Amino acid sequence: MLLRIHHAAIICADYERSRRFYTEVLGLRVIAETYREARRSHKLDLALPDGSQIELFSFPGAPPRPSYPEAQGLRHLAFEVDDVERGKAELEARGVSVEAVRVDELTGKRFTFFADPDGLPLELYER
Repeated sequence: MLLRIHHAAIICADYERSRRFYTEVLGLRVIAETYREARRSHKLDLALPDGSQIELFSFPGAPPRPSYPEAQGLRHLAFEVDDVERGKAELEARGVSVEAVRVDELTGKRFTFFADPDGLPLELYER
């Protein structure tokens, strides 16, 4: 029945700051951008190379994430990369703080974590 993840939706605190992060720092392509006056809400549809998407929303007064990273709900969002060390270096060159690279004890794959402007945990996971 289920084929793949189509999109992940993220609510941000500062729309312009998060828009810059996801488009300029992470390099995601803008599919569509909408402002809904009645909700005072932005919606930005972003594409990854494989066709999956991230929807970035702004909602006035949205509460902050209660803890990092073990809050109930989405724990983190992982992006597959060919080379975790190269991805880490590229993010750091763009001013993003990235944790040390670790090895997943179950799969033997390398990974690392960083955060978006609202502290949402993001992961680079090696293919």
